[in-house]
Amino acid sequence: MDKKRLHLIIQGKVQGVFFRASTKEKACELGLRGFVRNREDGTVEVVAEGHMAQLQKLADWCHIGPDHSIVDRVQIDWMPYIAEFEEFTIN
Repeated sequence: MDKKRLHLIIQGKVQGVFFRASTKEKACELGLRGFVRNREDGTVEVVAEGHMAQLQKLADWCHIGPDHSIVDRVQIDWMPYIAEFEEFTIN
């Protein structure tokens, strides 16, 4: 089984630049499930589940982000797939 769970914390200019909406669009395009949300510390958190190849594409995309974002750092954690989500949402 090549399904995994991906947890990302994205730092930089990532709030107020449509990062969440763009991440949701990209995740849905890749067939992933999970969520994206802003955190009080100014970072964006992503939790996604799906096939490893699609998750890696999302992680690669998050290193760049949408126009007007400036990504300084992406913390990546891989975890076991647990089939927690039915869709990809903005929280």
